[in-house]
Amino acid sequence: MPFADWTFWKYISSTIDIVLVWYVIYKLINIIKGTKAVQLLKGIFVILLVKVASDFFGLTTLSWMMEQVITYGFLAIIIIFQPELRRALEQLGRGRFFSRSNNPEDEDQEKTVEAIMKATDYMAKRRIGALISIERETGMSDYIETGIGLNSRISSELLINIFIPNTPLHDGAVIIQRNNVAAAACYLPLSESPFISKELGTRHRAALGISEVTDSITVVVSEETGAISLTKNGELHRDVKADEFRELLTNELLDQHKAKQASSARWNWRGKSNG
Repeated sequence: MPFADWTFWKYISSTIDIVLVWYVIYKLINIIKGTKAVQLLKGIFVILLVKVASDFFGLTTLSWMMEQVITYGFLAIIIIFQPELRRALEQLGRGRFFSRSNNPEDEDQEKTVEAIMKATDYMAKRRIGALISIERETGMSDYIETGIGLNSRISSELLINIFIPNTPLHDGAVIIQRNNVAAAACYLPLSESPFISKELGTRHRAALGISEVTDSITVVVSEETGAISLTKNGELHRDVKADEFRELLTNELLDQHKAKQASSARWNWRGKSNG
């Protein structure tokens, strides 16, 4: 191979090497962002600065101490960063390390889906009535103002406690806005559709009513049967099974492009499931 060609390919390989190293560093920073590892990294940076300064000013004893800390610090880092390292290896095993799934908004949406899934499953098994409406493009501020403002991070435990019978907030709807529980005990407009089954109560009518005036997705847990229902665009799907429920929430909240393609097929229930 000519010398010029060898130099060119060496330049290309070096560039690719640098880009990959920086990308791996970027992904690692995303993994530890918001964890205690950030503070520990600051501590390591301080130790390195002290080592450099002690060498520069000829502080022999301090330099020796910092050298010992750095030498044996590798093992300590493995122990201290165990949760973060395990998280990185899990993402690598799932093929997500080199994907874009570390977007904070995506992670918040995933947490919202998991919290709703866990809470509705718990309440359905115990026949605890619930009404949860998730804001999308159409604002729901007018309805949020009718309830008790919470502005709390969403969790399954919070949703369950809100709907426990005979508690101050269990009557009315919970509205989720930007992955937070914006308010509880909210009043939603009741649907006046004549096609609603007579066996459906106020919660289902409210869920249909809000879906007729907004693009929200509303989840209903029946107090009588424990069945889970969803409403969207003025349509009701009753008695949703766990797998289908997860798929619908995931498509609507996490994967808008796939949801648009499958929307016409999945939500074509008018006249079939409205009773």
